[in-house]
Amino acid sequence: MDAGEIITLKTVVSDRDHVDGRDDAPVTLLEYGNFECVDCGYAYPVLKHIRKELGSNLRFVFRNFPSTRSNPNALRAAEAAEAAAAQARFWEMHDQLFEHQNALENSHLKHYAGLAHLDVVRFEQDLNQHTFLSQIEADYQSSLFDEHITGTPTLYINGVRYTGNIDLESLVQAIKQADSDEKIEILTEHHRFSDLIRRFKQK
Repeated sequence: MDAGEIITLKTVVSDRDHVDGRDDAPVTLLEYGNFECVDCGYAYPVLKHIRKELGSNLRFVFRNFPSTRSNPNALRAAEAAEAAAAQARFWEMHDQLFEHQNALENSHLKHYAGLAHLDVVRFEQDLNQHTFLSQIEADYQSSLFDEHITGTPTLYINGVRYTGNIDLESLVQAIKQADSDEKIEILTEHHRFSDLIRRFKQK
């Protein structure tokens, strides 16, 4: 694979995905993530900040990619996230898992379910019965063989794989470039974002 090769997303966003934001948002940022992955943990506050600041101008999509080779609790955490999604609390659990990456045992997951205001009994039943395991495994295989995802976090911006640094300045610039119609006014109005863009142009 050439370093400059443009890689596009093959599996379009659908109802199966975890989506935060409007379908008609100018920019879609999609993450293949792993709740126990250290690099995903570093990316989490950056992505959360961008999501908060851009609001309805950004559609954020999260897809589980729980590689367990070096993250033994990743699959269980993904099951917890899907169990929360079944109760319309995916994003609450998403945040709990990333904010407590070093504590993802079953007892911890139950505690996070309470913090996320889930029906804890139903949540535990889903975990014990592995209700969402086959779905997660099927999605994992699809990500591996169709999208050639090999690590996390892997990001796409408007369907194109992002290969830059996952820091505020780099991501803001990439989102700005993806907003070809310049619909996201906050990127020029917000003093911090406009300063980041100005510094980038001066390089």
